[in-house]
Amino acid sequence: MADNNVHRLRPEDEKGFRLAPHNVEAEQALLGAVLVNNEAFYRVSDFLIPEHFYEPIHRTIYEVLAKIIRAGKTATPITAKTYLADALTAEMTMPQYLARLAAEATTVLNAADYGQSIYDLAIRRNLIQIGEEMVQIAYDSDVEATANKQIEEAEKALFDLAEKGRYDGGFQSFSAALTEAIKMAGEAYGRDGTLSGTSTGLTDLDRLMGGLQRSDLIILAARPAMGKTSLATNIAFHVAKSFRGEVQADGHSKTIDGGHVGFFSLEMSAEQLATRILAEQAEISSSDIRRGNIHESQFSKLVDTSNLMAQVPLYIDDTGGISVAQLAARARRLKRQKGLDLLIVDYLQLLSGSSKKSSENRVQELTEITTTLKALAKELEVPIIALSQLSRQVENRDDKHPQLSDLRESGSIEQDADVVLFVYREEYYLKNKEPKEGTPEHMAWQGEMEQVHGKAEVIIGKQRHGPTGTVQVSFEAQFTRFGNLARSEYLPERME
Repeated sequence: MADNNVHRLRPEDEKGFRLAPHNVEAEQALLGAVLVNNEAFYRVSDFLIPEHFYEPIHRTIYEVLAKIIRAGKTATPITAKTYLADALTAEMTMPQYLARLAAEATTVLNAADYGQSIYDLAIRRNLIQIGEEMVQIAYDSDVEATANKQIEEAEKALFDLAEKGRYDGGFQSFSAALTEAIKMAGEAYGRDGTLSGTSTGLTDLDRLMGGLQRSDLIILAARPAMGKTSLATNIAFHVAKSFRGEVQADGHSKTIDGGHVGFFSLEMSAEQLATRILAEQAEISSSDIRRGNIHESQFSKLVDTSNLMAQVPLYIDDTGGISVAQLAARARRLKRQKGLDLLIVDYLQLLSGSSKKSSENRVQELTEITTTLKALAKELEVPIIALSQLSRQVENRDDKHPQLSDLRESGSIEQDADVVLFVYREEYYLKNKEPKEGTPEHMAWQGEMEQVHGKAEVIIGKQRHGPTGTVQVSFEAQFTRFGNLARSEYLPERME
């Protein structure tokens, strides 16, 4: 009698023959549902793309159905067969297969569940691919590939998979890019047709920039004491305070307005940053808050304001001296765990590069930092505002207005940035030039001070997809608050 175990595969052999997870029946049922009732497509189109299907022919059919439906036509076995190859197998033609799919369709109500099942299996197949690649690279790593570098790459691959539902990168069709462009225009139209990006809270700045655009690296630069951190915290809190979101069909949360904000404060502690925002919102001087120089009604206002502020999705990381690679890893994690719509880095020169070579050359290191931040903005699909110091050469000029050439180690910053903003306050420089009291010069100086008191300029020095120019804003130093100036055309007429 033959031994039954002779032809049985050993577990390790069986493992080698394991098929990638898939469910052909679910794919057939979903495609059938779309063919019977096109409404089923809209239940899954937000999260399901052709690449999620395991069977190549199902990918092709889903892609054709999507094109027909998005063109405003009805997708049926009759209309779809025109765009597909006639032969399928020796036993079955494409029209026969489409008719069979329609006959064995699931209901529209089940379409989302079947779509979710197909999506989950595709994610698992990609996880297997990432895992196999990780193992392969760990075995065959070359001299320059450090373990940390591999962790970063694996983390990025997993992030892409979790956020975008695919792990491949590569080319996308022009029609897919056009769909994204139309979607962005639709979102702008939905916000009263004004902004395609996230509002900063400063009306005139939004008008020139269209808001903060996704995937943009925005450099906000100024000399010390101009208020660049104040402007960044004002924008951060405005965006977080305006947050409204809704849950999508695939379980992901979508931001409708405002957003979740991540703030890397490399210079100030989280408590100092919170004090600034508290001062701005409660309209109590931050120095008074720190010294406890406030009366009872102000303290109750502080408590009420802080209770309101506690609900806001603003997250602060005040770890000093982190590398740009650590920053990227933490930003990815925040997006996965809480959500992320705006990232702020205060400030650029306090970040370090990740490679030893670059740290020997500061310009090289800064190039690595700005290049990584720009790549991160694209990967996370969020605007990144990075604050930067300006060189001292500004102080040597009569006209202290900053220029692009004033950016410290400016080459890479200017090159990688999509937008460069400068903050300038004439009042700060003029205050230090006060002539002797009682002189005609003092009278003239007072007149000049009145003109610039409580005002600041936000200068757009570079903008890839919009105009450059200067925006006048108000600045209340005691509350570290920037705001909109009442524009002359909106003021009531003066009676002479």
